[in-house]
Amino acid sequence: MELNGHSYMSWSSQAGTMTAENTQNDDFGFDPDGSFSDSGSSHADVDTKDRSSGDGDGDQQKSPRKRRRRRRNSSGNGNPSNNVNPGGRPRQDSGRNQGGRNRQRNKGPRRGAKFTPAPNLEGAQTSGTIEGILELHPKGYGFIRSIENDYGAQEIDPFVSSSLVEKYKLREGILIRGEVGPGNRGQGPRLQEVETIDGRTPEEYEQIKNFDDLTPINPFEQIKLETGAMPITMRVMDLLTPIGKGQRALLVAPPRSGKTMLLQDIANAISKNHPEVHLIVLLIDERPEEVTEMRRMVNGEVIASSMDREVESHIRISQLIIERGKRLAESGKDCVILLDSITRTARAFNKWVGNSGRTGTGGLDVRALDIPRKMFGTARRFDEGGSLTVIATALIETGSRMDDAIFQEFKGTGNMELVLSRELADRRIWPAIDISRSGTRREEKILGEETLNSVIQLRRALVSMNPTEAMTELVRKLEMFSTNAEFLERVRSVL
Repeated sequence: MELNGHSYMSWSSQAGTMTAENTQNDDFGFDPDGSFSDSGSSHADVDTKDRSSGDGDGDQQKSPRKRRRRRRNSSGNGNPSNNVNPGGRPRQDSGRNQGGRNRQRNKGPRRGAKFTPAPNLEGAQTSGTIEGILELHPKGYGFIRSIENDYGAQEIDPFVSSSLVEKYKLREGILIRGEVGPGNRGQGPRLQEVETIDGRTPEEYEQIKNFDDLTPINPFEQIKLETGAMPITMRVMDLLTPIGKGQRALLVAPPRSGKTMLLQDIANAISKNHPEVHLIVLLIDERPEEVTEMRRMVNGEVIASSMDREVESHIRISQLIIERGKRLAESGKDCVILLDSITRTARAFNKWVGNSGRTGTGGLDVRALDIPRKMFGTARRFDEGGSLTVIATALIETGSRMDDAIFQEFKGTGNMELVLSRELADRRIWPAIDISRSGTRREEKILGEETLNSVIQLRRALVSMNPTEAMTELVRKLEMFSTNAEFLERVRSVL
């Protein structure tokens, strides 16, 4: 119903429900964003004129339905009593909640006001030199994240304008060092000038090719994991599942099979044997106590988004670390990322993408693995120099159909697989590696010809046994020699 060019809301006395005719946001006193506005007219005045101009019962018979409208309960409308309508009848909504646009009147903030808490800028560095990793926003600007906070987002992080990003052609994941200054009122500091980018001047940085423009090749330089007679696990991996710079390795592990200890041994071996390699241990959705243990045991950069953080934190940090590895690789350096685990990372992306209406096995959305698969696929060796190695763990036999579906999606995408055996772990046979299901593709490019021939003879002898006997016998023989070279020399003389 419309009076004097205004639409209004009425209540049906028979059905007891509210009906609206030609309703508009401004007629009800609301802005489109849900806040109050002052543009609505007073419907109480219109209603008073409508009721007082009728002809008694004759007018009521002409209308097909008797309607009642709730009006403001204010003392400034000229009525002798707040509980009496202009027609002398008692007010029906006395003592009830006000309806229509007056329901929330005088409750909450002022009309048109949106409350935004002031940012906590205590401790923000507003002058001097600052250093951190650049995280870009889709709109073109970015922020400098601090490693002390695991690259997490803080209100005191320096802001990088889109003009600076375009001027220096900055990419996400680079290490920026520059001068900062105070930002606008209520905002954090702003980056004023860039001094160095990944240790280079801005002019030198412009000469670096983009990651996607470089030529990927098969790994050919081995990452030695053997650090002595012990641990035996690293010696077994060097023989049966060698890892090269640029490898895309998948560690398949059931629960309680020694996955965490294996990662710690790999990280310590890399940091000891290859100090030129930039090692990053990325823990996604892991237990906080395991994060603390990893930081105490590993001599390298440990970045974590533990299970007590939001899904958005898992998404941000995992993508930012992969971008950081790409920036190191394209600059000619060797980077190794130990990701624990690719399964929990995929779970986080499954929650993040929401429900697209197409759900696969175990409730896994069809789009959930697009980004994790690309992240795992970034591992490569470049012909121009530099490499990015990704060693990720995949969980199996957890009782979750989603975990099994995630593993099947990643199975075969890597060029190295190491499968841990729950049966061997239950028998306390370490390392609990299933020899017949583990191996490296194109290992002839990583191992020398003499070493490769010895490893082939060794593998032929081991696969003829059952997994338990094979690993028990291999560990017993390795303990008799202090190095793998001595062991392989003995293998060549016997076999």
